[in-house]
Amino acid sequence: MPVHELAQLTWEEVRDLDREHTLIVLPVGAIEAHGPHLPLDTDVVIATAMARAGARKLADRGRVVLILPAFAYTAASFGAAFHGTLSISAITVTALIVDVARSLSDQGFPVLALANAHLDPEHLTALHEAVKLAHADRLLPIVFPDLTRKPWGTRLGDEFRSGACHAGQFETSIVLRERADSVRDEVRRSLAPNPQSLSTAIKAGKRTFEAAGGSRAYFGDPAAATADEGARLIEALGSILEEAVLAAI
Repeated sequence: MPVHELAQLTWEEVRDLDREHTLIVLPVGAIEAHGPHLPLDTDVVIATAMARAGARKLADRGRVVLILPAFAYTAASFGAAFHGTLSISAITVTALIVDVARSLSDQGFPVLALANAHLDPEHLTALHEAVKLAHADRLLPIVFPDLTRKPWGTRLGDEFRSGACHAGQFETSIVLRERADSVRDEVRRSLAPNPQSLSTAIKAGKRTFEAAGGSRAYFGDPAAATADEGARLIEALGSILEEAVLAAI
């Protein structure tokens, strides 16, 4: 079955889709500092790659999939002190996701899946709240596989499990695979590993990259990244999305 980019269809083409077998995927990222070597839209790149990989897998199972334009503005307080990071309130994020879900419900679509690559705690809370509110309002279900929770995160490699994974080997590998020309590769190769764990810092009450030990807005080992690893990680992210959607429907 086909995978469509919703924004590239006409309204009549959308009208004529088989609603019963059509799934919606929304890539969710952020505009946020990702070290001195990755672009500000890194999370959007990763979320879009996850959405497309998951959509292909769902299409192979007989589903039509519509991928929405990526959601790029969200709560990003951890990186707010770094130039270029754009952070909005969590309340706004929740409201926007719920409003999108309401519009899709009004058009008869059966499910909305979030392909999320931004792991700021405030942002994650906003997405979970949107899931709850959509359910309470009897809108279409929102499927949100939170990569910071089991079992999903355990499938994304040692660096991801360590929590030292912002703009490190994990994220950089995916961007190298998806959009290598946006990586400042000479800078990337010069960066020393930063083993400070963001997840440990968050549990300790830290609330910014600097406080967590990331003075240049990266954690992990970007110099160790490869495009081949990026391809494997994208497939893993796509499988996570596929499995979460199939479990929900």
